[in-house]
Amino acid sequence: MFLRNAWYVAAWGREISRELTTATILGDDIVMYRRGNGSPVALEDACPHRKLPLSMGRLSGDCVECGYHGLTFDGTGICVASPTQPGQIPKRAAVRSYPLVERYRLVWIWMGDPSLADPAEIFPIENFNSPDWGLTDGGVMPLDCHYLWMADNLLDPSHVAWVHRTSFAGGGTDNVPLSVEKHDTGVTVSRWISGEAPSPYYADLVNFRGPCDRLQHYEMNFPAIGVNKTIFTPEGQGGPEFSPDENTFINISYNFMTPVDDARTRYFWFQHRNTDGQDAEISTRMNDGAYVAFAEDKEILEAVQKGMEEMRTPNLNLTLDAGAQLFRRGLDALIEAEVD
Repeated sequence: MFLRNAWYVAAWGREISRELTTATILGDDIVMYRRGNGSPVALEDACPHRKLPLSMGRLSGDCVECGYHGLTFDGTGICVASPTQPGQIPKRAAVRSYPLVERYRLVWIWMGDPSLADPAEIFPIENFNSPDWGLTDGGVMPLDCHYLWMADNLLDPSHVAWVHRTSFAGGGTDNVPLSVEKHDTGVTVSRWISGEAPSPYYADLVNFRGPCDRLQHYEMNFPAIGVNKTIFTPEGQGGPEFSPDENTFINISYNFMTPVDDARTRYFWFQHRNTDGQDAEISTRMNDGAYVAFAEDKEILEAVQKGMEEMRTPNLNLTLDAGAQLFRRGLDALIEAEVD
């Protein structure tokens, strides 16, 4: 069902502290916290004695003490104390620990074989530390739907014409032909739209006036990372061979889907733009606008989840679903190879 040997976003760094914090990821119940030196820890949220959630216990230094009989586990999952039988720690008293890496303000978790967890495989974000690029605070949203419905959505530039009329919609988003490209890490669906006004979300961000050429670049990377890149240039300067200049506006929306189980998802995101790197007001305005738009996606996708679960007649695919279907087939092959 899920690709386990992969990095997923477990939380924003700001969500993990010296308090016990819970999460369910790929069906695994996990408890997270920070050691005294600030490094994050993720453990199986179940004491091996009677499976009481460790999150119902307490932190004792850098260890977790079970709230039932005091079995205590360090950040690697090893039992270091058994108060009811001093000096006799049971040999099987251990909990699973999960590799964590903090990067890009996010905490990433490896859900598969720990020996395969290579931080170099965490998805790269270009220009992240550049002072010329503006960052939004981002957000996280619970979705009551399977994560692949959101993946489908993030490979579908056309939905903005109907779902996001007051934000991302604009001339050409309903009918300009799409290009689909398969690559080693996933699938990209894209198109250039020529000679149209910028969409409402971007109207005050583009630093030139008049009609625009617009790139919609919708990319999904295995297992569940979406990169939506929007580029605006003055009319006549866009197209596959375009070269950015001082008038080019680029905004990249990074989208991270973390499956909770087969019907729930935690959706993390932030925006990254090539202008106004230190302008907090613009970042706040963009973040607020993105939250409104993604709430529109949430409403649609949760209804899709319900509709697909309860359908009484067969569903169908449209031409615009080609990228999503290609991505699903590639992901299925990776999951099958991992299981084998």
